[in-house]
Amino acid sequence: MAVIDAAEQEREKANTGVKAVAESHRFDEAALDRWMAANVEGYAGPLQVFQFKGGQSNPTYQLVTPTRKYVLRRKPPGKLLPSAHAVDREYRVITALGTTGFPVARTWGLCADESVIGTMFYVMDMVEGRVLWDQTLPQCQPAERRAIFQSKIATLAQLHNTDYAAIGLEDYGKPGNYMGRQVDRWTRQYKASETQHIPEMERLIEWLPRSTPPQERTSIVHGDYRLDNMIFDPAAPRVLAVLDWELSTLGEPLADFTYLLMNWVNGPLAQVDDLPAHGIPTVEEAVAQYCQLTQRPGLPELDWYFSYNLFRLAGIIQGILGRVRDGTANHPQAHLMGPRVIALAEASWRFAQKAGAA
Repeated sequence: MAVIDAAEQEREKANTGVKAVAESHRFDEAALDRWMAANVEGYAGPLQVFQFKGGQSNPTYQLVTPTRKYVLRRKPPGKLLPSAHAVDREYRVITALGTTGFPVARTWGLCADESVIGTMFYVMDMVEGRVLWDQTLPQCQPAERRAIFQSKIATLAQLHNTDYAAIGLEDYGKPGNYMGRQVDRWTRQYKASETQHIPEMERLIEWLPRSTPPQERTSIVHGDYRLDNMIFDPAAPRVLAVLDWELSTLGEPLADFTYLLMNWVNGPLAQVDDLPAHGIPTVEEAVAQYCQLTQRPGLPELDWYFSYNLFRLAGIIQGILGRVRDGTANHPQAHLMGPRVIALAEASWRFAQKAGAA
């Protein structure tokens, strides 16, 4: 989700850490131990298995040995959509990026043999460090705060500057028209979940496809690049690993960058009175740093991208409301989200008007 409100952020933060493996996600640990011994260099048991808390769509486990910790991500058990839960894609992009020095966990192996633990899985190192949940970084002094923001932006620029073809990812996504396909995707989700008529959404559905900026560059796109999907060095403002590559593909890099900028536009940073006094870059400073690192003359289409990101978020939340309608929602406050969709649609249309919509 593009913007996480404070209550949801606290719920996610409370869900960090590990627990005993849920009954529905248990597997043959002895079989995994044998696979690890045969496929992971330097592995030595005995092995203890825990499950990470939280709502990951791909069950994620902590593997503990006397000398090392690993992370295992697997497809969930049961019947799945053909293209869903593609842990092999996650493994592929993390492994490829690891060869370039980009901050990702070291991968150790992918197992497509479902007889081992019941579903496909991969194993990577567990990276120890800080996960920073609050975008305003209240625990930091201004100088460190600024350095963390600069590191976050520089890491994204490094991803977008990566020669994806040179590391074997030339077929990792569809070529061209990324934003057009995204607008179509979220329009279809919104329409399938629609529970009320919102005039601004109808105008956006008509305007966004007509006004999509041309795609001048293609890069690896993370898809959910935000502060709490990174692990920082415990003692320095340095990104040690970027996590959660489930939505990654090839596409328009500005989709990633403007998604990050939404924290300034419609997120917690919009509530900070004096960003420079807190050591937080302004939107203009963030854009300037990203443009310098990616050798862009500027980003004249920002208002279009802000409109799109708010439209996308409205589509995501409308999808939750659709599940309420259909009786399949598991969010405890899902039924209260209707006014939020309206507010997001109205905000999106205001940016559309700034971008030239009539």
